[in-house]
Amino acid sequence: MRALVEQSTTPPAAYPPAPYRVSLVLSDQPHATGLEIAGGLGIETRTLPAVRAEQRASYDRRLAEVIDAAAPSLIVLAGFMRILSPEFVDRYAGRILNIHPSLLPKFPGLHTHRSVLATGEPVHGATVHFVTAELDGGPRIIQASVPVKPGDDESTLAARVQTVEHQIYPEAVRWYCQGRLRCRGGLAWLDGVALEEPVQYGAADGRDR
Repeated sequence: MRALVEQSTTPPAAYPPAPYRVSLVLSDQPHATGLEIAGGLGIETRTLPAVRAEQRASYDRRLAEVIDAAAPSLIVLAGFMRILSPEFVDRYAGRILNIHPSLLPKFPGLHTHRSVLATGEPVHGATVHFVTAELDGGPRIIQASVPVKPGDDESTLAARVQTVEHQIYPEAVRWYCQGRLRCRGGLAWLDGVALEEPVQYGAADGRDR
């Protein structure tokens, strides 16, 4: 999230100006770091805690009211650990992005770094995908890989993955806001081409620039 809001306000010299504006940062956790970062950059923030024993559908209806008031063209999830209801996902179909710390379809769900280390995978990474009702199962857009090094623990591996997350998430948001990226027919489409496989960040085809 930090990379997204910082590039939308004070983009580094290495990046072109962001074709998007972050209109609202919303969290269910009052002390989320993202709220402080966004507020410090002059971006509106809101907190929407869940009510005790509240059903998921009820929370999602309240969430949708706040989102609809802000009227965003794109919803970007970052560290939002609640599972969204199918009704919520359908309401914003094709307009919700998420980033997951694994090379999907490998290791959906939680504790991905732990799972990678436990299975001895030599490569790890992150994936940006469209959100559907299937957990971490929406159309994949872009991935970045990192090596798993001898002596890595969950913390060191997570830090390496986070570095590439900060590269590929703004890139996917940029594509969407430029009109280059859409979700149709159960696939991500980039520049009018259906992505049977996600773009690999750093690949020679140049689409990740």
